[in-house]
Amino acid sequence: MSTVWQQTPLSAEGRMGPADQHPGRRDPDYRRRRDALAARAAGHRVGTPYPDVDYTEDEHRTWRTVRTALVPAHRAHACREVRDAAADADLPAERIPQHAEVTPGLRTRTGFALTLAGGVVPNERFLGSMEHGYFHAVQFVRHPAVPLYTPEPDVLHDVFGHGIHLSSPRIAALYRTIGRAANRVRTDEALDILSRIYWFTLEYGLVTESGAPRAFGAALLSSSGEIAAYGNRVVRALDLPASAATPYRISGYQPVLFAARSFSHLEDVLGAFCEEFDDDTGARLGIPRLSRDRG
Repeated sequence: MSTVWQQTPLSAEGRMGPADQHPGRRDPDYRRRRDALAARAAGHRVGTPYPDVDYTEDEHRTWRTVRTALVPAHRAHACREVRDAAADADLPAERIPQHAEVTPGLRTRTGFALTLAGGVVPNERFLGSMEHGYFHAVQFVRHPAVPLYTPEPDVLHDVFGHGIHLSSPRIAALYRTIGRAANRVRTDEALDILSRIYWFTLEYGLVTESGAPRAFGAALLSSSGEIAAYGNRVVRALDLPASAATPYRISGYQPVLFAARSFSHLEDVLGAFCEEFDDDTGARLGIPRLSRDRG
C-alpha cells in the first residue's frame, strides 16, 4: 500500500481537548435537550412518520453559524461531485429544516428518505436500511460553544453533510451498494468490515482532483474545522482491504484518510468490492476484527 501524501498527523485533542471534555458532553442543560430528542427514536420503525422538532432560536443560530462557515470551506476543499450535489440540494441557510421537509426533495432526486435515529445505530440496521433508500438521521443540534466541531453526529452532520450526498444520484448509489452488501451477510464480523469501508469512503473519503486530495466524505463536509485540517493527516491511496483493517474513532479527527484517484475510481473500486463481499471476505483478505472507539 503506497502513501500518496504524507503530512504530520493532527491530534484532535491537541486542538480541542479530549472529547469527554467537550461542552456537548459536560453541559447538563444541553444534555437534557439532546437526550430528550434522542429518546424519540426509541422503538422507531424504519420509514414510519415521526414528530417535527420545535427548535429554539439558539439552535437555529448554530445551524446558521456552521452553514455560513461551510459554504466557503466546501468551495475551497470539497471535490467537484460534492460541490455539484450541494448546488442541487434544497437545504435552507437560515434555519434547521425538519426531516420531513428534506425527505421529499431526496425522494425526487435519488429515492432516499431520512428515518429517525437517536445516536449510533447498529450496523445491521444502519447499513442495511441504505439498500432500501433510508438513511438514519438524528434531530439534535451540536453544542453552540464549539459549533465548528462536534464529537458525535448531529442534525448538521446528518441532514447537511449526508443530505448533500443523498441529493446526488451517483453518490446515493454508493450508499445502496454498501446496503446491498450488508443485507447479504449474516455475521457481525462482516458487518464490522463494511462499517469501516463505509467510514473511510462515505464519511471520511477523499477524491483526488488536479493532483491533490479533496474532501468527499460527509463527516468532512459537516465540520469546517475538520474539512480544512485533512491536509495535516496521513493520506493513503484508496485501498479497501487496508481501510477495513484500520481502526477509526467516532469522537475525534481521523489520523489516516484514504483518497480515490477520481470519483469514477471510487465508484469502480467500491462497486467491485461490495459485489464480491460475503461473510468469508475478512478471512480471505486477512482483515482483522477491530472495534471502533465510541467515546
